[in-house]
Amino acid sequence: MEIINKVALSGIVTIDLEEFYPQGERVLFDIKDLLFQGLILREKDFREFVKNEDWTKYKNKYVALICSADAIVPTWAYMLLATQLEPYVKKVVFGNLEILETILYSEILGKLNINDYKDARIVIKGCGHLPVPKAAYVEIARLLRPVAKSIMYGEACSTVPLYKQAK
Repeated sequence: MEIINKVALSGIVTIDLEEFYPQGERVLFDIKDLLFQGLILREKDFREFVKNEDWTKYKNKYVALICSADAIVPTWAYMLLATQLEPYVKKVVFGNLEILETILYSEILGKLNINDYKDARIVIKGCGHLPVPKAAYVEIARLLRPVAKSIMYGEACSTVPLYKQAK
């Protein structure tokens, strides 16, 4: 008796968002450590830090800029850090690491040729090991909705239906 793989014959296209995961170290740069008494950003001290910091240690990294202290940090401080980091890093953003991942995936998915999935039956794979943000799953579903025949979430053997094109 021959065993037939019905999933393989079904024509289902699986999209695994982990395959789009950009390789590289993620760094959270917290300005709180640069505040005077944990409360105030003193411009002279901050500019001195920026001038003396070895920015090359961030080479080829993804950097998220935040201030975790309950302090008012002027916008220009984040901008100044970004201008110093930009020549070395793969990406610098304002926000936490989840926001960084969301922005990375938004850029990647924005380059996807959605027409490649026209009239396809799609399974968006879940349950991975990498920190793919929920926002990326929402975005891929939104992008595919106008072109896909159907969209499901999960594994090919156990999916949750999300969308089916009207006949």
